[in-house]
Amino acid sequence: MQMNLEFQEAARLLAQQVTPVNLEYVPLTASLGRILGETVRAGSDVPPFDRSPFDGYAFRSEDSQTASPEHPVTLRILEEIPAGSVGKRRVVRGTAAKILTGAPIPVGADCVCKFEDTTFTDTSVTITRSYRSGGNIVLRGEDLTAGDIVARQGMVIDSALMGTLATQNVAEPKVYRRPLAGVITTGSELCAVGEALTGGKIVNSNRYTFQGVLQDAGCVTEFFGCPGDSVGEIAEVMASAGQACDLIVTTGGVSVGDYDLTPAALQAAGGEILIQNMQLKPGGKCCFGTLGKAIVCCLSGNPASSMTAFYAAVLPMVRKLCGRKDWALEKIPVTLLEDFPKKSPKPRLLRGKLELSGGVVGMYITGEQGNGILHTMVGCNVLALVPAGSGALAKGTVLEGYWMDGKNGGTL
Repeated sequence: MQMNLEFQEAARLLAQQVTPVNLEYVPLTASLGRILGETVRAGSDVPPFDRSPFDGYAFRSEDSQTASPEHPVTLRILEEIPAGSVGKRRVVRGTAAKILTGAPIPVGADCVCKFEDTTFTDTSVTITRSYRSGGNIVLRGEDLTAGDIVARQGMVIDSALMGTLATQNVAEPKVYRRPLAGVITTGSELCAVGEALTGGKIVNSNRYTFQGVLQDAGCVTEFFGCPGDSVGEIAEVMASAGQACDLIVTTGGVSVGDYDLTPAALQAAGGEILIQNMQLKPGGKCCFGTLGKAIVCCLSGNPASSMTAFYAAVLPMVRKLCGRKDWALEKIPVTLLEDFPKKSPKPRLLRGKLELSGGVVGMYITGEQGNGILHTMVGCNVLALVPAGSGALAKGTVLEGYWMDGKNGGTL
């Protein structure tokens, strides 16, 4: 067991413990947000033929070389070619084809002009300027050429990739299955949403926070309950979750009080503790280990502490488990757009929101940074690292930021 690690080292060691889950096929319509399980190459050109980008006329560029407002050129219209059809006649000298958006360029034509740039009748079209060969034509393979990489293994499927896969007739992409993440909350003070708050009770917000954050990361979640404050009861629930889950997240019971029993319960359930506590504020009180095939992440019961620890140390591991190529958090320099008056004896992660100000990526602090203040995580998209031993920070200070919104799964 390793104690009091820097959160970056804890994140690295946790990620080492997992390999991506197995693969499955899903309908393309259900693939949004899933992680691609294989590299996909184009099997055909997109578009599959030279086509017109708009409604107009296709003709030989050679016929337009003398055209001007003073000396217009009139061409005879051979036929109309709508999208989904192929021209039946060859475009020759002095002729043109009326062509609609998306239709294939007819044989003999090598340029297109827009309807609105011409004058026309049912039988002829008049142009008043010259056009170059290839002008206003979307060439075959301009989007993708057969053999091109469409997407790489480990990318998140977004709406654009869904459409691109459709161009390659991928009806069921191969994706990583969604890992099952179990959530366990501890503390006799916790009540379900809707229950009356009496006698020192509080709402069990951690259940919803962590089911949400795990689903957002790509998991399926199951709530295993809120066991009583005893090692045996917590261990029993942990053991049940360990039989079913790829990942378990618990909240509460990781400090040094009489009722901080979660690490002991993990061991009583047959698990092993790998890491205990991190050099971090908030979120330093924690415990990470294994239970059967599951990774177990025991976090603070304080909402902001547990979320900060999750993003700092747990999220990279979850992304890797889900199959993402870009599982590590992206680091970016951020400039404080306001003062932060507190000292930081330990490394501190400030919750903030990125904004572009004067060409500089700046960060507004989202509010009070206390361990139990959850609402300042709302709208937060960056955690900025304040080094240990720092004093008050002035507006304009540049910090290392960890971007929390990286959902695109990487680039080609």
